[in-house]
Amino acid sequence: METTLHRQLKTLYTAAGDVQEKSVAGFRVDVAKRDCVVEIQHSSLNAIRGKVTELLATHRVLVVKPFVMKKRIVRLNRKGGQVVSRRWSPKQGQLVDLFDELIYFREIFPHANLTLEIPMVQIEEWRYQGHGRRARLRANDYQLQDQLLLAVDGTMKIRRAADLWQLLVPPNRLTFTTEQLASHWKVPRYQAQKIAYTLQHCEVLERVSKSGNAWVYAVTTSAEPAKRVAG
Repeated sequence: METTLHRQLKTLYTAAGDVQEKSVAGFRVDVAKRDCVVEIQHSSLNAIRGKVTELLATHRVLVVKPFVMKKRIVRLNRKGGQVVSRRWSPKQGQLVDLFDELIYFREIFPHANLTLEIPMVQIEEWRYQGHGRRARLRANDYQLQDQLLLAVDGTMKIRRAADLWQLLVPPNRLTFTTEQLASHWKVPRYQAQKIAYTLQHCEVLERVSKSGNAWVYAVTTSAEPAKRVAG
């Protein structure tokens, strides 16, 4: 089911002369522009990896991956029912979390025809209580009814491998292990390992030695700031 958020983002990325939901190279794309096609993906990038790979062979592709910075949760008493409560989620988005999705594009990024655009958004999420035994046992079990765009605080364009490094706070040392990266970024080590794996595939990091059983990494690309555009 298409969410209101997805429709709103399609509208934002549609200019005069563009066509929404057009068939291109055997695929239906969100927006077809004169010089590129636009794919908007709020869910996992893994779901469109194959589609994007094939489109890149013949078209320039802009993949829009909204990143939720703030979320307001609206609870309903039932599907399509009345609002029970409305509150801001205490969880704040951190750019380091983008690598949970960027890992799926490690084999196709960077590519001369591919641009990733990250709108940093505030959204409203409408939920209603689930049904069945699990819902009765778990008060936080819910089903999603819809998501709405409240604001776009800014966007980040990622075109080159070096831009990926700018999503992170670089460590203040020339070489580092994933344990040191985890401490520096204040994330679990498994997440730091996932980030290092992605950056290695994109040739931003390289393994230079070992410290015990841990790989030691170094930066291979001089990083320039990724392009930020005020919202």
